[in-house]
Amino acid sequence: MSFIKTLGWTVTAGTMCLLAGCSNAPIPLAKNFELTSQYKVRSAGHWELVSRDVAAQTRSALEKAGYGAGTPMHVAPPPNPTAFDLAFRDFLITEFVQSGATVHQQPGAGLDVTYHAQVVRHNSDRPHFIPGQYTMLAAGIMAAYGLRHEHVDTQLLAALGLTAAADYASSINSGGPTNTELVLTTTVSRGGQYLSRTTDVYYLENADTPLFLRPSHYRAVNMKVVSQ
Repeated sequence: MSFIKTLGWTVTAGTMCLLAGCSNAPIPLAKNFELTSQYKVRSAGHWELVSRDVAAQTRSALEKAGYGAGTPMHVAPPPNPTAFDLAFRDFLITEFVQSGATVHQQPGAGLDVTYHAQVVRHNSDRPHFIPGQYTMLAAGIMAAYGLRHEHVDTQLLAALGLTAAADYASSINSGGPTNTELVLTTTVSRGGQYLSRTTDVYYLENADTPLFLRPSHYRAVNMKVVSQ
């Protein structure tokens, strides 16, 4: 009975606080971001789709900056490349060449294209949240760009279009969210000046993390785990 009384007083106090317009709190209140979706990279075939998306973004940005397809460029691999880095460079060069871009094998040929893949590991639980009955999806792989600056509804309507599909089936088939994410940034520069820059985020399967880690870093992490 005392528990019920305590609960009743708590509810009453909370209601009174709301009615009175309480505006003081010892720390900021927690709040969820608006609903967003994020693709999961699970195969080398997905790496190709990611490169296709990156190449399309890059070509569009360069055209807006006044650089046509004939402008020579060179795609440089990052130092100490990972398995993903090596394959992604090949995919990216292929996409550029097939789209009519002029790509040189050696640097110093005009535009410099570089990219950086950062692996982010979260230790918190990943809830498998499935919102609503239906969601908006689009065929192919596209990252939702600039979510911090535009409303997600506008983003999805304008960039991805309306495509209805079952939420439950799509979420289950993706395997759900994981603790590991990939932050992929692609940059085009000339003479030390940024001309184009894109940053996209994808989920990774936790077990696939070694494919995205530098060999030296992976060996250090692996040795640390073994020594423990």
